[in-house]
Amino acid sequence: MHGVRITRTELAWLHSTLQSCGKPTRNVQVAATALQPLSTDAERPQLFYISTPAPSHDRLGHPECAARGAAILDALQANKLTPQALPGQLVHMTDFKKATADDICAVHERSYVLGLEKLAARGRDDIVDAGAPTYITSTSFNDALQAAGAAMALVDAVVEGSSASHPAPAGFAICRPPGHHAVPKGPMGFCLFGSICIAAKHAQQFHGLKRVMIFDFDVHHGNGTNDIFYGDKDVLFVSTHQQGSYPGTGKLSEVGEGDGEGTSINLPLPGDSGDSAIMAVFDELVGPAAQRFKPDIILVSAGYDAHWRDPLATLQMRSSTYHRLTSKIKALADELAGGRCVFLLEGGYDLQGLGESVSETFRALLGLESVDGFNADLLRDEPTDKVKRLIAEARSIHSL
Repeated sequence: MHGVRITRTELAWLHSTLQSCGKPTRNVQVAATALQPLSTDAERPQLFYISTPAPSHDRLGHPECAARGAAILDALQANKLTPQALPGQLVHMTDFKKATADDICAVHERSYVLGLEKLAARGRDDIVDAGAPTYITSTSFNDALQAAGAAMALVDAVVEGSSASHPAPAGFAICRPPGHHAVPKGPMGFCLFGSICIAAKHAQQFHGLKRVMIFDFDVHHGNGTNDIFYGDKDVLFVSTHQQGSYPGTGKLSEVGEGDGEGTSINLPLPGDSGDSAIMAVFDELVGPAAQRFKPDIILVSAGYDAHWRDPLATLQMRSSTYHRLTSKIKALADELAGGRCVFLLEGGYDLQGLGESVSETFRALLGLESVDGFNADLLRDEPTDKVKRLIAEARSIHSL
C-alpha cells in the first residue's frame, strides 16, 4: 500500500477483510492514514514521528520533567526539522489510538495496571517507586497509555510504509513517561509501562514480525525490557550502558535463560566511554549480533543520558555521536529488516544535550549531515584498554 491514497471505502474493505481473516484491527486507520500520496522519491516519507510530551506528568525538581519534551520540540523547530520545512519527508502523526489495558497487560501484570489506574484517579501526586523516585500525577496513567499507543502506531506506520523497492521509513516517539525500567509487576526508575516491550509484542502479534531486535543505548540498563524478554528466543535485547550505574543490573554474564539463552547481550561500558567506545562496540558486537539474529524489525530505546553534559552519569557521547550511531542502526535495519526501525525516547536529562541529540538523530534518519561542531578535545580521555577488554570478553561469551 506504499505510495497510494487509501479511500474510506478501501479502508473499510481492509478493516472487514482483516476481521474475516481473524486478524486484529487495532490501529489500521492510523497506519493507513499516515501514508501520503507520493509522486517522486524526493517526496517519499523518511521519518514518521509522534509527540506526546505529557506536560501534566511533571514534578518540581525532578529530572524526568515536562521540560524535556518542550526542549526537544524547540530544538527541532530551531533546526528546521519540521513537516513544514521538510514537506513529504517528515510526517507528524497525530491521529492514533492510545493503548488499551489489554495491550499493556501483554507485558505487565493486570493487577499492577488496574492498581495504577485507580491510584491516578485519586487526582493527587504520588511517589510509586522510591528507589529512583518515580511519580504519578492525575494524568500519568493516560499519558503512559498514550506513549504506548504511539509506539504501536509507529510500528504500524513503518510496516505499512514498506515496499519491495524501498526501505521503510523510520519512526520516532517523542513520548513521556519513559518505559525501559518498568518491570512486569510495577513501576521503576521514572518508568510506568514498558512501551518498547508493548511495541515488540504488537509487531509480533499484529504484523507477524516474529524476530524483534531491541537495542537500548540509554546510559542506564533497561532492566525491565531485559526481564520481560529474558527467556524469549524471538527477541534479541542488546544494551549498552554505564557499568555500575542505576539500577545495578546488566552484567556481561546476564545472557538470557531457557530458550532465550544468548538473546540478552548486556554491554556495560566503563566510565568516561564516549564516541570511540560506542562505535567500536557497535561495529564489533551489536552489528554482528544483529547479522546473526536477522531481525524483522529493530526497536530502539533511545536514551540520551550518555551525553557528556548529562548530570546523571559520566559517559561522554557527543550530540554528533547520536547522528553516527543512528546512521549505523538505520543502515542495519535497511539491510536486515526492510528498513523497519522505530526509536522510543527514554532518558536524557540535560535539556540542551537532549534537544541537540534528538535533532541529530532526526538528521541521520532524514539523510542530513550532522551540524554538531563540538570540540572533542575538551573531553576526558576514553578508557580504550578497558573497552577493548569488554569487547573481547563479550565476543567470547556470545561467540561473535
